[in-house]
Amino acid sequence: MNNINKQYEKIKKENRMGLMTHVVLGYPDLSTTRDAVLIMAEEGVDFIELQIPFSDPFGDGPTIHNANTKALSSGFHVKDAFDFVSSLHEKDAVQIPLLFMTYYNVIFHYGIEEFCKKAEEVGISGLIVPDYNFSAEAHDHFLEIAKKFNLILINFVAPDTSIKRMKKIDEDAEGFVYCFARHGVTGAQKNIEASLLSYLEKVKTNMSVPLAVGFGISEAEHILAIKVSADIAIVGSAILRSLEVGGVAGVREKVRSLMEVL
Repeated sequence: MNNINKQYEKIKKENRMGLMTHVVLGYPDLSTTRDAVLIMAEEGVDFIELQIPFSDPFGDGPTIHNANTKALSSGFHVKDAFDFVSSLHEKDAVQIPLLFMTYYNVIFHYGIEEFCKKAEEVGISGLIVPDYNFSAEAHDHFLEIAKKFNLILINFVAPDTSIKRMKKIDEDAEGFVYCFARHGVTGAQKNIEASLLSYLEKVKTNMSVPLAVGFGISEAEHILAIKVSADIAIVGSAILRSLEVGGVAGVREKVRSLMEVL
């Protein structure tokens, strides 16, 4: 069983919601990224997205976009991502599932098979590729390679995804499905719209995998609002802002405030 599924079984046994957080590798530097990851794991986060920086992260808002730019300007390369994860598992014994999040261009130019092979070797459990076209003919090829190396390729749904499409996605979906809470780019928002809850109920009715909700989830009250319908909360931009403002201590404080309401 993949570590993502194992961790979700643990979440269910503990009768709570799960939490996935997000960092941009190399931002503000690799040492700080490592400290942030270790703190989040220590505080009980269930999954961590490790974003491999890309020059055009068009699905991300200003906070994450800026972090990508700064990481790349410091000379970050894809090889550094593999070395980083290898070090986490060898030296720091991080036990929770780690997922690479990046854009398809990064994987394609590295070589899909080689990327997946290296990801498995260093201990990555899944891939989150927001611009990947899951309806394209090439999807089966990518999915086969990911499965070959025991990686879960995370699928996505959005507020305008049809029920027919949801059921089709559910045929291949593993681990969890990433539910975009809204259209647009990543980034915090003040309030959770009522329409989000009805959308999540529609997804829950038509899909069998756990629902992980991201895009705009930044505060404990947001988690409380979606708790009845979602299985996992995804918090990204808010973690990076906490890192910017308060350093790794700020990350610890933020994660604790989120963990309290799961």
